[in-house]
Amino acid sequence: MTRPAQTVVRKSIRAEFDPMSSDITDAAPPFVGAARRLLPRRHLARWITAALLGALALGAWRYRAAEPPPPPGGGRGAATAVAAAEIVRGDFPVVYTGLGTVTALVTSVVKAQVSGPLLKVRYTEGQTVEAGDILAEIDPRPFDLAVAQAKAQLQKDEALLQNAERDLSRYETLRAKIKDGVSAQQLDTQHSLIGQYRAAVEMDRALLGQAELNLSYTRIAAPIDGRIGLRLVDPGNIVQTNDANGIAVVTRLSPITVIFTLPEVKLQNLLRRFRSGERLAVIAYDREHAGEPARGVLYAIDNQIDATSGTVKLRAEFPNDGETLYPNQFVNAELTVEVLKGVVLAPAAAIQRGAKGPFVYAIDADDKVVVRPVRLGPSDGERAVIEAGVEAGQRVVVEGVDKLRDGARITLAHAAGATQTKEGREGTPAEPRRAASRAAAP
Repeated sequence: MTRPAQTVVRKSIRAEFDPMSSDITDAAPPFVGAARRLLPRRHLARWITAALLGALALGAWRYRAAEPPPPPGGGRGAATAVAAAEIVRGDFPVVYTGLGTVTALVTSVVKAQVSGPLLKVRYTEGQTVEAGDILAEIDPRPFDLAVAQAKAQLQKDEALLQNAERDLSRYETLRAKIKDGVSAQQLDTQHSLIGQYRAAVEMDRALLGQAELNLSYTRIAAPIDGRIGLRLVDPGNIVQTNDANGIAVVTRLSPITVIFTLPEVKLQNLLRRFRSGERLAVIAYDREHAGEPARGVLYAIDNQIDATSGTVKLRAEFPNDGETLYPNQFVNAELTVEVLKGVVLAPAAAIQRGAKGPFVYAIDADDKVVVRPVRLGPSDGERAVIEAGVEAGQRVVVEGVDKLRDGARITLAHAAGATQTKEGREGTPAEPRRAASRAAAP
């Protein structure tokens, strides 16, 4: 393209996009036309841009002016609405919580001790049985014959023994009357024969006892007291002595135990209490913490720590008279290690944590908050023991701490409930409450 042609194209493009052209003027608002007449062409675009920015700023200012004012307490020096509670003095139970499984104290798998056809099943599923109750019967006829055979063999050997003893008596009488009437060798042989017959008789008696014992095994009896489970074998089946499942399972439900675990860091404090002979109370709740809890005592502590989980197993025993606990049931166990008497208690919501450690916002007489560092003891998720920092009767902030700082003015929105009942202040130990996280050793 030649230079004159390029000049023509540039002029046509400038004319197309020129804001002062007649086409744009006809479509633009009236103030643009007035500005075109009053202002130089080179400053017109700048003035239009400044006018648009000013309009936007004016609209933003009017929008902000229409917003509602901020709530009280948002500005510097304004009072902040909070909720407060009073620090009290009372008793605090130190409770360790662990997950556990209900385990029967005694469980017996009833197995057949002899093989044979099962003739009768004498128990009802779920029945409570006592030790010695007949549960099932195996066909006894082969064992009756074995007993009869053992008795016959015993009688035979006893007859041979008696005859050998009479022969020995005759030989000794004859030797006494006639010298060299019976040789010494013959007497020795007769003594040996009698010994063999006596041994045979003893063996026959043992075989007879074994046969009678096998016959008694055809009547399968309950080995322990307890509740029998579902039937595992029906009549008509051949039962074997090597059957792993057996014919029934008897479980003793009362008393019953719970095996639960605790972290190893709590073991030493627990061992000191357990070895001193104290009966440490244990409460078992179901999975949902619903229903009446079961109450028992700590029964035993395992002799080793699980290296994979860092926990130690404990067993608690429960009377379980109402059968609220069932074998293999999942429970939440709460072990009361001790009860701290007359300690300072604060709501857990009042405890704040900063770079220098835990603290509370205490309320002074002028309705201002003061940051008070505290030293904490055990906590149960709802209350915490304060070992130092505040005293009973002091009010602390439990809600609305997000906007507080040391020396800030506050207004009480509503009064929070006391951390403990009147009875608790008088020293009555409070029952351990259900909580997701229980006390840790101080």
